[in-house]
Formats: sequence, structure tokens, C-alpha cells
Amino acid sequence: MAKPRARDLGLDFQGETGPYNAITDVPGIEVGYATIIAGSGPLNQGVGPVRTGVTAILPRGRNGEPRPVWAGGFALNGNGEMTGSHWINDGGYFVGPVCITNTHSVGMVHHGVTRWMIDTYGERWRNRHLWAMPVVAETYDGVLNDINGQHVSEQHALDALNSAAAGAIAEGNVGGGTGMICYEFKGGTGTASRILDVDGKGVTVAALVQANHGARPSLSVLGVPVGRHLTEDLVRGPAELGSIIVIIATDGPMMPHQLRRLAKRATIGVGRGGSAGGNGSGDIFLAFSTANEMPLPQLSDTHRTFDFINDEAFDPLYLAAVEAVEEAVINAMVAAEDTPTLRAPGRICRAIDHDALVDVMRRYGRLRQG
Repeated sequence: MAKPRARDLGLDFQGETGPYNAITDVPGIEVGYATIIAGSGPLNQGVGPVRTGVTAILPRGRNGEPRPVWAGGFALNGNGEMTGSHWINDGGYFVGPVCITNTHSVGMVHHGVTRWMIDTYGERWRNRHLWAMPVVAETYDGVLNDINGQHVSEQHALDALNSAAAGAIAEGNVGGGTGMICYEFKGGTGTASRILDVDGKGVTVAALVQANHGARPSLSVLGVPVGRHLTEDLVRGPAELGSIIVIIATDGPMMPHQLRRLAKRATIGVGRGGSAGGNGSGDIFLAFSTANEMPLPQLSDTHRTFDFINDEAFDPLYLAAVEAVEEAVINAMVAAEDTPTLRAPGRICRAIDHDALVDVMRRYGRLRQG
């Protein structure tokens, strides 16, 4: 039985979604997970319990030809990591997958993604001086997972990549989102999309988040101060200790500077949920476009052409990104499941109660009618 999502509860999110309301509504994108759940009881470093994993996004699926995707990034608060971001800022593109995991597993996942790229693009990597520069991002799951035990392996990264598929994708306690906390409720992986018409051409803008941020009192859902009403089962206290990674994808043709500006709008989508981006939070955002597909610069001609949307037409695209990020965070929370904490034995990080959420939203008149 499929889990309900935010819209299934009647939450009145605006905008038209793609068929899956997911990042996979952008044609060609595939998503896969390796979810690691093992053990129970008190923390025993190196043994468990383990509640972690890897999320993999393939912007061009398993195309054996290494082709760039144009990209831009933005860090609202840089207390975190996203590898490859320096080259994205300089070169305006990246090649290969995007993976998300926990803070102490970036190196192993980077190693696994590099192996996947060498194997997938084998002929070119053997015969030319090409290099792999994967994009691997992280958020901290040490409240719910034996993070210092470093249980994520190269194989887990490969498993996530090899399981990637198009269509509907899982949310909540999956992949890199398995051990994450959001507004002191159980958080994790969430996704959403928007489709819109840009001067007669259809464009999809979608987001996938690894939501591990926010303090309960600040939680807002569609403008409703939910965190002031649902005050039980707090697990972390008033300081914002987590992070959020946002990946925005589109099939709209955009230049790197435009994608950097699109990535910045994730700040507003996250902010709509109430977070101000705490000092301890790594709020790092990446936007990429699958349009303008072409060979690697090292394998192409000197003179090239590039299609892009006029900056003056971007306001609806910015709004689509904001809405998709906002909804993806709530979808992550709605799909999540209760998980025991390790730092406070016997306490449970509760998933948000659907009935309680609906009750608060109803009192403020923010449920969809009909």
C-alpha cells in the first residue's frame, strides 16, 4: 500500500504537478536508493544501530556516453559538503550522478560513484585523460544512526546507482534520508514537481530534498504555525543542528548563471517551512538542466551553440522551484516513520501525526476544498 503524501491529506499546495509529483517527472532522470537498517538497542560504535544510506540521482539515466548537465549551485549556510561544487561554479556543468548520504560517508560514496563512472564510461576513461568529479552531498544523521561507525561502503553507493529507475519514487526513511530529522519530527527524502508553460513550450521544474533541518517552534505549513501546536516528542532542543540538501532539476534550457539563480530560490522554499538556516545547518542547493545535451567539451568541436530562456521570462520558473521545494520537505515528513534515537536512549523520533496535522490545518482553513 502506497504511503499518503501531503496532497493526499488535503494540504492545499498550489501549482500543477507532473504525473509523479517527483524529480523523475523531468524526462530521463532516474533515482535509486541503498537503505541500511540494522540492529537495535543502545549505541555501540562500529556495531550499530544503523539507520543510514545513499540516494542516487542519474540526470541522464544510464547513458553510456558521458554528457554534461548544465548546473549552478548556492549555499545558504555552508556548514556541510557538496563535492564538485567548485567546478560547477567555474565550469557551469557536471558529468555523472548526484549522490546524497550522511556526513561521515562522503568519501566512501565518492569512491563508489567514481568506480561507477569509470565502469559506465569505460572506453572514454581508458583511452583519454578524462577524470571523474562526482557530486556527493551530505547531512548529519548521528542522532538516529551510528554515524561514527561509518557503515556506508563503496558497494552501497553502487547499489543505489544500480537500482535507479524512472517513475514514482519512495520518500521518507529511504536512502540518505533514512536517519534524518526535520523540525524535530522524523524527516528524510522528499520530492515534488511543477509543470508550466513558457511561451508555448512545456517545462518541468522539480526538486528532491534530504530534509534534516529546522526547530519545532518555527515549523510552518502553508503559512500555518504547525510547530506551535504540535509540541510533543521533541528530540533536539531549540538550536537548529541539522541540514538540508536540495537538488532542483529541470528540462528547461538554462545557462549556468540562470541555474545558479534558480538554486538560490530553494532558500525561499526552505524558508516557507519556517527555517532561518541555523549556524550549525548545512543548507546547500544545486540546480541542473537536462536541456542542451552535447558531448563533453574535451570531445567536441571548438564552436558550439546553446539554447536558453530569456531571463525576463523566469518569474514563473522561480515560483515553480520555490513551490516544489516547499512541498518536497512536507512530503518527506509525511512519508517518514518513527525511529528510535541513539543519543537519548528510550526516546523515539516521531513522524508527524497525519491526523494531528490535518486537524491544525483545518482550524486555519488550509485544507483543499472538495
